[in-house]
Amino acid sequence: MGCSRFFSWFLILSVILEGVTLEVQGLACNWGSRASHPLPPKIAVQLLKDNGFNKVKLFEADPEPLKALGHSGIQVMVGIPNDLLLTLSSSVQAAINWVSQNVSTFISTHGVDIRYVAVGNEPFLKAYKHTFVNTTFPALQNIQAALIKAGLGQQVKATIPLNGDVYQTESGLPSGGDFRADIRDLMISITKFLSNNGAPLTVNIYPFLSLDADPNFPVDYAFFDGAASPVVDGSITYTNVLDANFDTLIFSLEKNGFGSMPVIIGEVGWPSDGTPSANIQNARRFNQGLLNRIFSGKGTPKRPSQPDIYLFALIDEDMKSVDPGNFERHWGLFYYDGTIKYPLDMGNGKSLVPAKGVKYLSRNWCVMSPQVSLLDPNVPGGISYACSYADCTSLGYGSSCGSLDARSNASYAFNMYYQTMDQRQGACSFNNLTVLTVIDPSRDGCRFEIMIDTGTHEKTPSARNSSRGKHVPSLLVLLHVLALIFCCMYWDLPSGSLF
Repeated sequence: MGCSRFFSWFLILSVILEGVTLEVQGLACNWGSRASHPLPPKIAVQLLKDNGFNKVKLFEADPEPLKALGHSGIQVMVGIPNDLLLTLSSSVQAAINWVSQNVSTFISTHGVDIRYVAVGNEPFLKAYKHTFVNTTFPALQNIQAALIKAGLGQQVKATIPLNGDVYQTESGLPSGGDFRADIRDLMISITKFLSNNGAPLTVNIYPFLSLDADPNFPVDYAFFDGAASPVVDGSITYTNVLDANFDTLIFSLEKNGFGSMPVIIGEVGWPSDGTPSANIQNARRFNQGLLNRIFSGKGTPKRPSQPDIYLFALIDEDMKSVDPGNFERHWGLFYYDGTIKYPLDMGNGKSLVPAKGVKYLSRNWCVMSPQVSLLDPNVPGGISYACSYADCTSLGYGSSCGSLDARSNASYAFNMYYQTMDQRQGACSFNNLTVLTVIDPSRDGCRFEIMIDTGTHEKTPSARNSSRGKHVPSLLVLLHVLALIFCCMYWDLPSGSLF
């Protein structure tokens, strides 16, 4: 059996296991900090300001980012993670305490312009199997009561960021939209409560996921450049899935008596790595199209007035869960350190501005020793160990480093571990498989990273307390890398790409 046939079986197994007008008025984005080496908050805030972002959403009340946002002129939506919903739903006092510690204090003491509290994050996602169905609405009610008690009821609004799967259409057209049957009554109650308190509904929409999940999805329909075959819904014509998805929600609201309900798009973006459809070219195409829409003030056919749109996301996060896919760590407009991935027109002839003042670890890389054979039995175990603690998602099939030869694959894994461990003594040993080099091994769009020197910056938030999900090793990437090594060992494959 040839290596290519063998590798095909690994691919199959991997799939199974992969569980404003022309005068720009400002932009909004999400800032997550689930990273092994987070961008220092003051630098991140300056990055936001330099690139015209005047609104930001945090996934929870991390003190250091919130302090850095004080007196910045940036409006803030601060999140409450799902694991706090039970506590907040069962105790008004718990909600009062949370608002006091995480909203009132930062407004009064640090001058943070908090405008919204995001209660939970996509709590009714089908994948959660109703885990948060009984706690989300009571938590929202208690947080709203706590905001009123704190005298912030008019200044700060409570909302719930919802995934687009809370509504659906049986006809396949936006006009058939209605709330999902299993939570329809709950969604009506929540929407009425938000409306009564002058708060918006918040929805996260991901054209990328539509494309990535369905091999038959029309590719151009995910973008904004009018290349797709239109979808006709009565008198309305749709040329992109974002408009169609958003209007499905608007039809759902109309159908249930909330036709004028304000809506925020809480997350929308495109990842740049991790799967074949997550690449620099697609990310640039989507995000530039989205920015052009924002700058033009264009809404959707059903709701011509443009909603607030929070781009997802500001920077990459190498500690996010890869349960949804390896792309989860690559949503940023910028790399983890605030460097530019690809050019974007930010309006009025302005381009993206990179982060300033970032300090790095020494320019040393950990690579596989040229004296070590790929047949060494310690190689597969070393790669597996490295990728269990560091981010190897760029090695996956169709990713930015997926075309490396076997030795470079191993070097990438070893270096990511070495950098993630702050270049500590002993972090580049791997049973004598590796050596240090001062020559950058990066090539052909594959970046061998040097991490931020967090020790020389001010204190940064713990990766344990930010964004969504938890750090888990990518089984998909390990399968690809080990398959490549295995092929080279047993079929004596020459250097070259198998991915």
